[in-house]
Parts: sequence; C-alpha cells; structure tokens
Amino acid sequence: MSAKRLAILVVLVACLISRAFAQIYERSVEQNNELSVTVGRTFVSTQTIQNSTVFNPHIHFGNEESVDFNYSRLLTSRSLFALYGELPVAIYPRMDLNTEQNVIPKDIGALFIAPSARLNFFPGQGISPWVSAGGGYGRFREASQLNFFGSNPGPTGSNTGVIQLGAGLDVWPWRGWGFRLEARDFYSGEPALNVTTTNSRQHNYYVGMGVIRRF
Repeated sequence: MSAKRLAILVVLVACLISRAFAQIYERSVEQNNELSVTVGRTFVSTQTIQNSTVFNPHIHFGNEESVDFNYSRLLTSRSLFALYGELPVAIYPRMDLNTEQNVIPKDIGALFIAPSARLNFFPGQGISPWVSAGGGYGRFREASQLNFFGSNPGPTGSNTGVIQLGAGLDVWPWRGWGFRLEARDFYSGEPALNVTTTNSRQHNYYVGMGVIRRF
C-alpha cells in the first residue's frame, strides 16, 4: 500500500472513530434521568417507655425488609461532580414491635417521601460515590391489634415530617444500567405507640442495594 493510500485510510478511520465517540457523548448527555430500585432492611433503635413500672420498659423494633424507589434528574454537571434533584420513596410494609406490656400496636408500617438534592462525585467514571440530603413527608400505619391481644385503642394511621440524609455508591458496568448500594436515614416523628417514650423522634436507618436505569 502506498503512503498516500495509507494516509487516506488513517484519516477515514480517524473520522469514523471521532464520529462514533461524538454520538456516544451526545447520547450520554441526553441521559439526564435515572430510575432506581433497591431492596434491603430498615433498622430502628430500641426506645424506652417513660414512667413505666415494669421490669423491662423497652420497645424493640424488628429489622424488616424494605424497598426504596428513586427518580432523579440531572441539574448540573462538572468533571468532578454532578448535582441531581431526586425523589426517594422508601417503604417498609410491616415492622414487628415488642414490649413487656400489652399497650402498643403489634406492628407498624411506614412510607417516606423525601425530595432531596444528591451530589455525585466523578460522574463520568464507572464508580461514583454520592451524598444526599432533603426532607418531606412520612406516613405510619399502626396495627389494629395490640402486641399480645385485644384491639388497639389508638390511631391506626399517623403523619410526620421527615429529614432524609443518605450516602451511597453507584457502579456503571454498562452505559445505561448500573448497580446502587445506599444507606439512608429517614429521621421522623414517632408512630402512635399509645405510650410516651424518651424520644420525640426516631431514626429509620435503611440499607439496601439494587439497580439503576439511566435514560
């Protein structure tokens, strides 16, 4: 092959490669939305009943299966970070409760909706750690039965404000699909437990992992 033909071939290949990378970049820029779902568990610390006369005045919470859905939208991006507006929606359908007295609901459920801002670091890389903060609304469901027997005389539904703080790690083995490991604290008011505890609010710690779809 002559030098002239080789030069023409190199130029053509370079043009094709440049065009391909440009198309990939354009498609990546257009992918400003993300949907994710993770599955894990929620942990709530033991609480103490005030002015109780029983030997063990503590309320214990089960570590129940939970799910977190999330929609996020890219707001701005730089080489080292990207800022997203996100809407995490976390649910634990049933969390068993236990205490020595027959005064509290036998279980609770919860829904948390907390519009937040999320800051991803190294957004163009295959691994991107992030932090998140926001706040919103929480809804508790209290069981209609007490923890041992009898009907619950208290409310079976209560509302609360929520502060959300979170951190996580996104891994992108493919352009449009990834994996997410996340931990979030939905800091809420207490559910209606029919007793007064030493806490006015409670931490609902969620830890989960799942998949992300970018589009």
